[in-house]
Amino acid sequence: MKRYKIQHQTTYEYSSEVQLAPHLLLLRPREGHELRIISSKLNIFPEATISWHRDVEGNSVASPVFSDKTDILKIESEILIEKYDLLPFDFLVEEYAVNFPFYYEKEDLISLKPYLNFQQAEKPDPILDWIGKMWLSGDKLQTFTLLFDINQHLHNAFTYQKREEEGVQSPEQTLSTESGSCRDYAYLFMVVAQRLGLASRFVSGYLYSQDSLAWLGATHAWAEVFIPGAGWKGFDPTNGTLVGAEHIAVAVARHPELVPPVSGKFYGSSDSTMSVSVLVSEIE
Repeated sequence: MKRYKIQHQTTYEYSSEVQLAPHLLLLRPREGHELRIISSKLNIFPEATISWHRDVEGNSVASPVFSDKTDILKIESEILIEKYDLLPFDFLVEEYAVNFPFYYEKEDLISLKPYLNFQQAEKPDPILDWIGKMWLSGDKLQTFTLLFDINQHLHNAFTYQKREEEGVQSPEQTLSTESGSCRDYAYLFMVVAQRLGLASRFVSGYLYSQDSLAWLGATHAWAEVFIPGAGWKGFDPTNGTLVGAEHIAVAVARHPELVPPVSGKFYGSSDSTMSVSVLVSEIE
């Protein structure tokens, strides 16, 4: 078991006073058998009335409602957690899914359908062409081996690029430039898995690791694939690793644009600037 402290601060500064609309905050990690929250603090300025709910994916969402006008919005989250998944390679796969290709059982397909859908592929499809270099139709290969090889290839062949702007690149753009942020890597991996007929989803969260890319001062992102028997297994193509104790999932979604850590509008004629600070530290 490992313990971590997550400190996440987001600040918006406005050139003149504005009225803030209700916001949505995805900052609280997803609890489960592998993650336990010890304590959680959420401080917001200006003062707000905060309500909580779970969205359609089971993510914990805080919704602050503001009454006063302001020229600054500051959101500070501090969370202490315990992580238990120290052996990410310790899992079993249902016999029918050990080798690729395989087909999901009908009951699973009902729940997995949103994670199997993808935008209409272009013709010719550069993603399918790229997949053809990794796996040829008819080849027998272990499902996990194929996914891990793709994960490793993205890490080794692509160049990490920190991007300050919001949103994600298209998978085709990331593929053509062979570069992108962790969000772009994760989105490309997700779409590649879907092209292979595997259910995959986007994960937003945090990462603790002094030896990895993109862990300091920012949130992190990776993808999960549903493997029968093993469940949702996380792959981090930015770092070429399986998701383990150092990865802290906050929100999952069928598309990366659905899970920004902070979202909301303001009313007023004003420019705004945003700054974000994230620190994940291991504690005794």
